[in-house]
Amino acid sequence: MFEKKSDKKTAVVTGGAGFLGSHLSDRLLAEGFRVIAIDNLITGNTDNIEHLAGNPDFKFIRHNVSEYIFVPGPVDYVFHFASPASPIDYLEHPIPTLKVGALGTHNTLGLAKDKGATFLLASTSECYGDPLEHPQSEDYWGHVNPIGPRGVYDEAKRFAEAMTMAYHRFHGMDTKIVRIFNTYGPRMRLRDGRVVPAFISQALNNEPLTVFGDGSQTRSFCYVSDLIDGIVRLALSDFHEPVNIGNPGEMTILDFAQKILALTGSTAQIVFKPLPVDDPRVRQPDISRAKRLLGWQPKVDFESGVRETIGYFKQKLGV
Repeated sequence: MFEKKSDKKTAVVTGGAGFLGSHLSDRLLAEGFRVIAIDNLITGNTDNIEHLAGNPDFKFIRHNVSEYIFVPGPVDYVFHFASPASPIDYLEHPIPTLKVGALGTHNTLGLAKDKGATFLLASTSECYGDPLEHPQSEDYWGHVNPIGPRGVYDEAKRFAEAMTMAYHRFHGMDTKIVRIFNTYGPRMRLRDGRVVPAFISQALNNEPLTVFGDGSQTRSFCYVSDLIDGIVRLALSDFHEPVNIGNPGEMTILDFAQKILALTGSTAQIVFKPLPVDDPRVRQPDISRAKRLLGWQPKVDFESGVRETIGYFKQKLGV
């Protein structure tokens, strides 16, 4: 895979051309790793890793990890980030979403087992569903509709967690599970359906900002560099059960829309549409475990992170 032998550790990142996978690849390279990014580009984009072209420590493989994975040579870490992650994506690709959570997790665990590698699963706060506990701690089992339209994503991730723990317990593998809460930053797709890119794109184009329901539902937004720092700390830890990584700063969707309008200087209006089925009413991570075990907490304040993200979107939109 790489031309010369090296003392550097090798990490495989599935979903490596996606929003989070590309940022993780950057961080791992900066930490002295060699990185093999795997992505079938169903939602990823090679634009996200274009700056890594020619880097001798980075290789890209276009491949669907729901099929058998072959990676020659030693591998020290496997980060399984491949999956559609936006409602608009997993509603459009329900079967591939289920497959990558089930077959993709099976294949990547098999790769890690074969290589004797540490395995880290990118799970999600959606495991908590529309929660009856607030904020959500890792001990909460969730309130999920398995047959609703969002179930293809929620249950795929819950199954992936179960399989990861089974490989840890039965095979004695070194596995980690990160439950990722709402994350934003550069390299998000402009219209991927999630609230941050949706509002910023609409505001910059002076289009009405679409708020579902009355906007009283809450979300907690974590800047991407903070999230990646927490993930790397978790990968290097000796803890095996799920860990929430996210920013506990909670705000309503309506407040968020108003902040985006203020920061972009947009004169766009806010319009209200019916709330989607099973849309969570609240979302806020309890990060006590991450603080205690990893010494991690978010550092980037909301306004600074959003300004960076707006700058990226302006560049992409040419405004």
